[in-house]
Amino acid sequence: MHNRKGWWQALWIVFAFAAWTSAQAAPLSLDVSGKIRNTNDPTHKVFHFTEAALLALPVHAISTTTTWTPKSTFTGPLLSDILKTVGATGTEIEFHSYDDYSYTIPVSDAAHYGVIVAYAMNGTRLKVSDYGPLFLVYPRDAFPGELMNVSADSKFIWQIKSFIIK
Repeated sequence: MHNRKGWWQALWIVFAFAAWTSAQAAPLSLDVSGKIRNTNDPTHKVFHFTEAALLALPVHAISTTTTWTPKSTFTGPLLSDILKTVGATGTEIEFHSYDDYSYTIPVSDAAHYGVIVAYAMNGTRLKVSDYGPLFLVYPRDAFPGELMNVSADSKFIWQIKSFIIK
């Protein structure tokens, strides 16, 4: 019976580890809907970025601090490149995250601040446990008067899964 108990414990550990690992990994993908001219789904309502499509966009970097991280280098596509790809025509972007957070920013922030949709921090891909798979990052240190306050902190959206152009 002792061997059987040990086998079940080992099996439980394997399943627990697998569950923890899958909770840490979310797909690197993004769905954009709303006021967009370009779609790639059968219903013609969404532009779905696969991992390959996101990685194919030009990569940009922002080195900055956030309220939650020391100075780090975040990399990913410019939000404006994503908006251009989907043919966005609205004035606001409503972001949705895996943890059910949603927040709306003006489209003008994309160009004004050079905001990026980061998928890596200091060269390491972001996981759900560390702001991933996608994290909206502003160059906070470059605009301390505008981006170092509680209101601006709300714009740093992590665990992004989709957004709607309004």
